[in-house]
Amino acid sequence: MEANTNLAQLPTLTEDYELSAEQIASYQKNGHIFLKNVLKPEEVDIYEPIIEGLVREHNNQTKPVEERDTYGKAFIQIGNLCEMSESAKRFTYARRFAKIAAELMGVDGVRLYHDQALFKEPGGGHTPWHQDQNYWPLSSNKSITLWMPLVPISEEIGSMTFVDESYQSGYLSRQDISDESHKTIGSYVTGKGLPTTNYGAMEAGDATFHAGWTIHSAPGNPSDRMREVMTIIYIADDMIVAEPDSNARRSDLNNWFPGIKPGEVAASPLNPVLYNKNA
Repeated sequence: MEANTNLAQLPTLTEDYELSAEQIASYQKNGHIFLKNVLKPEEVDIYEPIIEGLVREHNNQTKPVEERDTYGKAFIQIGNLCEMSESAKRFTYARRFAKIAAELMGVDGVRLYHDQALFKEPGGGHTPWHQDQNYWPLSSNKSITLWMPLVPISEEIGSMTFVDESYQSGYLSRQDISDESHKTIGSYVTGKGLPTTNYGAMEAGDATFHAGWTIHSAPGNPSDRMREVMTIIYIADDMIVAEPDSNARRSDLNNWFPGIKPGEVAASPLNPVLYNKNA
């Protein structure tokens, strides 16, 4: 795939995606938002085969879905695609996406934390309730994830379900994504009667953005088609690395901030600035 890809012919993804003041305010209140056509259909047609090919090449999962644990059933997870392919790097480094992330968070600029493909197989299980930033050794809540299907997804597969305003409560549970996190956080959401939002069916190239502390989950895939989703995680460009207080955070520190110590700016070679409004 990569050898046959002419980088000069790839869409640059530098054009602005205009956000309204109302959209920014909605995100900053609720910690999540749905945006139509962040990637244009003709751009999806070019980038989907690139990303799908990398996932197929690097997927080492050999167990049938029914023999895996809950996390393993949830998705095929392939990270750091931008380091595997110059074509994928063009997608992950897209100025268009990064500018949206910065404007939603209300920061001048953003760095890449990392990218990852999350492909949910036919028959794949649900993604339990969790908070992403449970895994991340970050000193503030200025983190955000783009979640973009590369194929149309029906309402039964749908977007993720988000708990409105939950990111404002910060760190709620140390539990990793698991049956336990689903039970504990689910009981918390139900017990407090917290409002949730599910955006339903999505077209390829639509996207949701959600904050690192936003509680969310996703349904299983009862269809016969792979749910192909690409994600990119952004952090404020002045983010300070926090002292990791769990094995998951220690692992992320080593994997995504190589050479960076707690108390330093999260600016390893893997974390370039992808957008700054003053640059």
